[in-house]
Amino acid sequence: MKNAQRSVSSPKKFIIAKGLLTDPSDFVKDFGKNAFIVCDEFFMNDVSNKTIPALQKADVKSHLEKFNLECTKVEVDRLRKIRADKGSDVIIGIGGGKTLDTAKAIAFYDNKPVIIIPTIASTDAPCTALSVLYKENGEFDQYLFLPENPDAVLADTQVLVNAPVRFFSAGVGDALATYFEARTCYNADGINLILKQPSKTGLGLSRMCFDILYENIEKAMDAVHNKVVTPAFEETIEATIYLSGVGAESGGLAAAHAVNNGMSVIPELHRTQHGEKVVFGLLTQLVLENTSTEELDKVFHIIKTANLPFCIDDFGLTEWDEEIWRQVAELACAEGDTMSNMVRKTTPDDVYNAMVSANALGKRYKEKFNK
Repeated sequence: MKNAQRSVSSPKKFIIAKGLLTDPSDFVKDFGKNAFIVCDEFFMNDVSNKTIPALQKADVKSHLEKFNLECTKVEVDRLRKIRADKGSDVIIGIGGGKTLDTAKAIAFYDNKPVIIIPTIASTDAPCTALSVLYKENGEFDQYLFLPENPDAVLADTQVLVNAPVRFFSAGVGDALATYFEARTCYNADGINLILKQPSKTGLGLSRMCFDILYENIEKAMDAVHNKVVTPAFEETIEATIYLSGVGAESGGLAAAHAVNNGMSVIPELHRTQHGEKVVFGLLTQLVLENTSTEELDKVFHIIKTANLPFCIDDFGLTEWDEEIWRQVAELACAEGDTMSNMVRKTTPDDVYNAMVSANALGKRYKEKFNK
């Protein structure tokens, strides 16, 4: 391709340590003196009682606002108005992926720096220059491509290890797709998440992400089940939050995330974790690519160990509804989505057939593991 622009992008700082939620002032004060904090409801008390006093001690004013569950244009606009009224000069996002995407969108529209503090390791949203916006009814709306990554991402290992295990597993699911999507996008010379061609570095980081997951998943799951921070847990957090984010952004996405977006039309899955749906999208992609049994064995080893869904039964869907899954396939192939990064042109019929096969494949592996 002539004039190809290959890219690597990353947060300015990525810090892993204990106690970062309690006192992030060393990083916040580099960017502003009046913080607007967007926070999940579950951490409002901790932030009020610990984070805000630590900021005050460092001469940083702050205003705390609760995030209202969904990253929509309406919610972003609501919070932007409050931020403007308070005169805040730095945004802090504290919570899960949708909260963090909302904080990033506010920072983008208002041209302010943003500090990200994930409280769950369920997605790679903390590191990306991207916000995923949803409609008011919970369906996927659009990707908001941002010109910059977050100014700092602070991964508090004690907070992350204390989160429900399901969130950690979902982060593994999201990260599991990173290498396979980046590899496909690279081979297709597709478009990555900052609308450039994927780089060899992005592909390499995404491969490292997969290798770390495969090497550490059993030991990391031991850590989260027992709520203890270990080297295996720390390495896996590095993979699920940083390498997955940078690998996806620089390497690109493909069918796995496109199918995830398509699954937003199923109301019963609106409370399903992003990474859990991405796993089914990944299996669909691997069917489309007719990947090797050796790779499938490794992928399913991680799925099994992290207690991720094998098939739609594991989402609580008791039967296959052809009409709804054909809608999923249509949306997954929508113009502008990442299905276009597949090496071969992929139609909604191709995706539907692959999803049927992926569901059967997952059931077969599930039975194999249960023997």
